[in-house]
Amino acid sequence: MTYNQKKSITILGKDINVGESRELSFGVANLHTSSSVDVPVIVERSKKPGPVVLFTAGIHGDEVNGVEIVRQIIAKGINKPKRGTIICMPVINVFGFVNLERQFPDGRDLNRVFPGSSKGSLASRVAHKLMKEIIPDVDFILDFHTGGSGRFNAPQIRLIKDKPDLDDFAHVFNAPFVLYSKNIKKTFRNACTKLGKPILLYEGGKSFHIDAQVTNTGVNGAKRILKHFDMLSSKFKTTTPKISPVFINNSRWQRANFSGMFKPSAKISSKVNKGDVLGNITDPYGKLNHFVKASHSGYIINVNESPIVYQGDALFHITTKLK
Repeated sequence: MTYNQKKSITILGKDINVGESRELSFGVANLHTSSSVDVPVIVERSKKPGPVVLFTAGIHGDEVNGVEIVRQIIAKGINKPKRGTIICMPVINVFGFVNLERQFPDGRDLNRVFPGSSKGSLASRVAHKLMKEIIPDVDFILDFHTGGSGRFNAPQIRLIKDKPDLDDFAHVFNAPFVLYSKNIKKTFRNACTKLGKPILLYEGGKSFHIDAQVTNTGVNGAKRILKHFDMLSSKFKTTTPKISPVFINNSRWQRANFSGMFKPSAKISSKVNKGDVLGNITDPYGKLNHFVKASHSGYIINVNESPIVYQGDALFHITTKLK
C-alpha cells in the first residue's frame, strides 16, 4: 500500500508536522441550549514516515462498544505510533451519544448521508466535514460498529468482495468472521471506497452494551493492523489466534414462527447443524413451548437477545455459504 509521506498533514484546517501530538475539536453546531459540543480528534504523529491510519467509532450514538474500543486504544497509548500517524475519533455522532440515540437530532442516520453537504441537514454537514477536513490525508480507516438494539453480533469484519488487499487486511485483523457485504449507498464505508481509501468495518456486540470479548477482539485487531504497517510501539505485543477467520459469502436470518417469550440456547459464533435446537418460544400462561430448530447448517453470527418476540422477528443470523 502506498501511503502519505507528507511532512505536514492538514486535519480540520490545522497543519500538523511530523513528531507532533494534537487534540483538535471537530465542532459543527451547538446544542439547543447554546452550549458548545466539542468532539475531540486526537492526532499522534511519529518523526518517522509511515501511513496515516484513522480509527473511528460512534457514527451511531447508541453503539458504545465501538467507542470503548477506540477509548482503550487511546488510554493504553496504542495510538502513539512508531512511525506514521494515528488519528482517533472515538465519538463522531456526539449528539446521539449524549442521549444514547442512534440518530442525529434531525432524525437522520449519519451513516446514510455521506459524503454530505455543507448546506444540508445537521447530519449531512457532519458527514461533509469529516470527508473534506479529515479523510483527504488518511491512508487507511478502521470503523468500529455494534449490532442493533437487542441483537448481538459475533465479532466480524465487513468488506466488499473482490478486493484482495481488503482480504489481506481482514486476515491481519483476525476477527472470528469476515462477512462479504455490498457497500450501501451514502454510507461512510462507501464514501471512503469511492475515494480509494481502504476501509475495514468491524461489527461486534449490541447497542447500549459493552462486551469485554468484543472490545478485546477490536483492540487486538487494531494492534495487529498497526504492527502490519510497522507502526505499533515495541512495548505492545500481539498474538495470532490459532484459528483463521471464517470468510462468509452469504447468510440468512431465521425468523420466529410464533410470538411469545424467547429464550435462545445456541451460543453466538457456534456452528450448528440443520435441525439443532437453537432456543424456544413460550407464552406467559404455560401453554406454548415451541422449540426453534435450525433451518440449515452454518455458523451463528447474530442472536436476538430480546426476551419478547413477535411472529416474523429475526432470531438468528446463520451463514449459508462460506468462501
